[in-house]
Amino acid sequence: MSAAVAPTRPEAPSIRGRVTQMNVIRSEWTKLWSLRSTRYTLLAAVIAMAGLGIAIAIAQMTRWSQLDQHDLSTFDSIDIGVSGYHVAQLAIGVLGVLVISGEYSTGMIRSSFMAVPKRLPVFWAKLAVFCAVTFVTMLVATFVSFFVVQAIVTQHGQQHSLGDPHALRAVLGVPLFLTALAAMSVSLGALVRNTAGGIALWVFLLFVLPGITAILPHATADSINPYLPLNAGATIVTSTFDFGTHLSPWCGLGVFAVYTVIAIVAAAVGLVRRDA
Repeated sequence: MSAAVAPTRPEAPSIRGRVTQMNVIRSEWTKLWSLRSTRYTLLAAVIAMAGLGIAIAIAQMTRWSQLDQHDLSTFDSIDIGVSGYHVAQLAIGVLGVLVISGEYSTGMIRSSFMAVPKRLPVFWAKLAVFCAVTFVTMLVATFVSFFVVQAIVTQHGQQHSLGDPHALRAVLGVPLFLTALAAMSVSLGALVRNTAGGIALWVFLLFVLPGITAILPHATADSINPYLPLNAGATIVTSTFDFGTHLSPWCGLGVFAVYTVIAIVAAAVGLVRRDA
């Protein structure tokens, strides 16, 4: 008589194969670094953030004796130490749009949504991965730029430490501002679903709007300018102001964060309601 064979239970699905938010984040991390263009663009952002201020400091120290009285009186090594954000924000913004619009252009987004049918976890994962990468890389690059610049300007006694007024706020403000900018650019890419359109909308909001307000009457422009996205966000990374009307640094960053949240909500609603 043969022994009875106990019925076998179906194996539980592997935890690694489940559609969890962490697994979606791992997938987006792999996708982000699998593209060579991503690495090159991030490298460009890091070089710009770390190198521009150093280059400016070297140039200014070389021709220090030739600077006029106004340039000498307004020289601020804190602002120079974080000045690389002017170029780094371009690379971060363009790459942020590409993070999701590139999948729409190739059709890969359909595969992503088939694997994660609820859609929003894919969007949250893209935001989390790109924002984390932006914050870490820009934080390191900003500290490198700041300390090297201070070492360069010591020859003329213009150095600052992190304990000086506005210094630590400006240095930490750069990665905070650029991280919010990264989230905004990813959201605009998800909202427009087209690389050229997403970049165009991003450029319009940050760089074209200030030009439009410049042609308005001064009283009107002065009341609008502080609340424009770039003007508000940039206050957190600025040590000295050359204009009279501006928001306080943390208030400005808060206004920029509101713009970012609006973009995120609009993109999330669009992902849920529109077909891929």
